[in-house]
Amino acid sequence: MEKLIITAAICGAEVTKAQNSAVPYTLDEMVREAKSSYDAGAAVIHVHVRWDDGTPTQDRERFRTVMEEIRAVCPGVVLIPSTGGAVGMTAEERLQPTELFPEMATLDCGTCNFGDDVFQNDIPTIRAFGKRMLQNHIKPEYECFEMGHLDTVLTLAGRGELPSAPMQFNFVLGVPGCMSATVGNLSWMVGAIPDGSTWTATGIGRYAFPIAAAAISMGGNVRVGFEDNLYLARGVPARSNGELVKKAADLAALVGRPVAGPMEAREILGLS
Repeated sequence: MEKLIITAAICGAEVTKAQNSAVPYTLDEMVREAKSSYDAGAAVIHVHVRWDDGTPTQDRERFRTVMEEIRAVCPGVVLIPSTGGAVGMTAEERLQPTELFPEMATLDCGTCNFGDDVFQNDIPTIRAFGKRMLQNHIKPEYECFEMGHLDTVLTLAGRGELPSAPMQFNFVLGVPGCMSATVGNLSWMVGAIPDGSTWTATGIGRYAFPIAAAAISMGGNVRVGFEDNLYLARGVPARSNGELVKKAADLAALVGRPVAGPMEAREILGLS
């Protein structure tokens, strides 16, 4: 098996300090959580940004500042800014990080129920995001919450409307209202991706580490972090994103799978 790429999703747009006081909002807190993840073995940091009061934002300059500061303390790290933002944001608002010409960014692949909300990603929106990434030479990480999302991205990529091979997918399982987090569902989605693709699995909440364990054993990569799960174990809040990354790395060690460093992750993802 290839070495394991661990992604740390350090804050997201929904979790708050009321749920876990270690959730980062400020620049210093974001850098602290990125560094704790990097030191524990994360080669990739998935970046959302907040204003200092915790309000989610897609502000280009906030992304610029946060990513510059993370790069300064995490040499070589792969940064994947979010174009998902928060529910209710406009497409142009969400696209602001692409104006910084990152090497990668997320691209959400379909509309879905998101708890009690609806996360809007219709076909014209997906096309527009794909066009921007093609123009700005950004490699997407395709975020798929359902099998239909995967079918959609493969169809659009086949028409040349989205960046194609080699493709990187993130299968996000266990969001309330979306596909449930089971090994069977993960296996189904992995079996449908094109040869030569890479993939990551994300389990939400209590499914974070069962899905991580399955992905590690299947030869995929894993995402953990406060965006997806705030607990190290049942009833035990994580004190940092680094603790969650370390647990994923420890799972990999149990099955003899080494963890990729940033340069190795770049090679696996086709960035080098």
